[in-house]
Amino acid sequence: MNRAPGFEADLWTLERVGVVVERVTGVTSARASVWRLLTGRLGWSLQRPRRQAVERDECEIARWVAHEWPRIKKGQ
Repeated sequence: MNRAPGFEADLWTLERVGVVVERVTGVTSARASVWRLLTGRLGWSLQRPRRQAVERDECEIARWVAHEWPRIKKGQ
């Protein structure tokens, strides 16, 4: 899995973008300035990660819903 440069996780935050900007340019920016740069000048938008288990298996879920759930429900 690709990781953000020098960070343990691959989730980018305003703080992390600010750190990278400082590393590259030597300029320290406030969070608000980083936000304006990303959303205004670059046209980026806020993205939130999906909250879903990495191990999630859609095929197994479909199988369970189709076969196991009706069996369990029938027993009620």
